[in-house]
Amino acid sequence: MNPIRRILVGAAVAGSLLTGGVIGATIAGPLGASAATSAAAATAATPSAGSRTFVPNEDATHEAGESAAREAQENAGQVPTVP
Repeated sequence: MNPIRRILVGAAVAGSLLTGGVIGATIAGPLGASAATSAAAATAATPSAGSRTFVPNEDATHEAGESAAREAQENAGQVPTVP
């Protein structure tokens, strides 16, 4: 291959890589920044586990399909963790 042609091909490859990197950073940069901001905002806005009061569902149709373990958790004022 001719040395001048080799330099031109190398410069074209390097230029396309550089252009692709700039375009990728332009598109993905704001997305990454907004994802980090959203995660931080969601963490800050999440209430603590003890700040809400659990109200059990005492409807007859709900109670008919409920397990004894779930009913015990509801009666204790806990958020049920069993089906």
